[in-house]
Amino acid sequence: MELKDYREQLDRIDDQLAALFKQRMETVKQVADYKKEHNTPVLNAGRERDILYRVTGLCGEELQEYTKILYSTLLELSRDYQENRLSTGESKLCQDILAAESGGQFPSRAVVACQGIEGAYSQLACCKMFALPQILYCSRFDGVFRAVETGMCRYGILPIENSSAGSVTEVYDLMEKYNCKIVRSLKLKIEHCLLARPGVKLGDVKEVVAHEQSLNQCGEFQKNSGVKVTIFSNNAAAAKYVAESGRTDLAAIASAGCAELYGLEILSRKVANTDHNYTRFICISKALEIYDGASRITFVASASHRPGSLYSLIAKFATRGLNICKLESRPIPGKDFEFRFYFDVEASIHSEDTQAVLSQLEKEDFFTFLGAYSEVF
Repeated sequence: MELKDYREQLDRIDDQLAALFKQRMETVKQVADYKKEHNTPVLNAGRERDILYRVTGLCGEELQEYTKILYSTLLELSRDYQENRLSTGESKLCQDILAAESGGQFPSRAVVACQGIEGAYSQLACCKMFALPQILYCSRFDGVFRAVETGMCRYGILPIENSSAGSVTEVYDLMEKYNCKIVRSLKLKIEHCLLARPGVKLGDVKEVVAHEQSLNQCGEFQKNSGVKVTIFSNNAAAAKYVAESGRTDLAAIASAGCAELYGLEILSRKVANTDHNYTRFICISKALEIYDGASRITFVASASHRPGSLYSLIAKFATRGLNICKLESRPIPGKDFEFRFYFDVEASIHSEDTQAVLSQLEKEDFFTFLGAYSEVF
């Protein structure tokens, strides 16, 4: 037989599979209607386990894992189809989302909380998001959350991840603690410089001060220079400390803007591990606000403590062609080896597929919708 003959044979088999799939889903629809009538839950874990055991045995040891993957996907699709059939109108979350849509552009002026002082990267991100911000500076990340939660300001700016150092885990944990929503995000190019008092030479520097994340992003410089490093709450605060210290053996890692702001000189612009260094900042608010152009959604969910539960969450989006662009796990306090998962999904909140998935997730034991927003550069 030629390759053409094998392909024709596969086409005939696929035609049969498609017809059987359609027939199976018709039966699944009838099962859903029965469950709706008798108030029976969609998931029957024991039944699914028995199916997987039976069909993998039918296909033999060589195809066992392939069969498991195929039928796990098929069972996920069947559950999803049933949940759609059992859905009773628009969910409360979808109603809340509809009520939160402003129908306008993101505001150009607002009172905004930022961590750090003048010259901090959070301040730079704030001024890129807002044309006319009034900035309230906080010494710590949780201060930004408290300022927003208590109504001291409408918005807060926080770093959430860096392209080379990874996620800012403290902010993820604080998102869990405070009931705030994401209304916008921004990718800011980070250009770390080594700053010192006028007249100081690079060889004079014995100690460098900076925020922990920035030190992580400049690890190669530290290793090669052998200098002592001291962690500061913020890079701009570190630059200000150097300016006021009077020391000639001290330098800070901060932005070039901090040099001008605090009367320092740039000893080096090449201290970061890579030139491709970006930090993603989020803008949070107390209330759910959704503006024109929102194309990303963020939520947190916990998967039940059973095999395949995370796969089941992910599959809800994969089967609808929705792209999960970030998945971050964080431990659940007080529970050993159990995790909650932060999802960033590229999806329009107006999409029927997106709303269908969110309506399903809303029924999970733990699910929190954190926002629908656009990301700017």
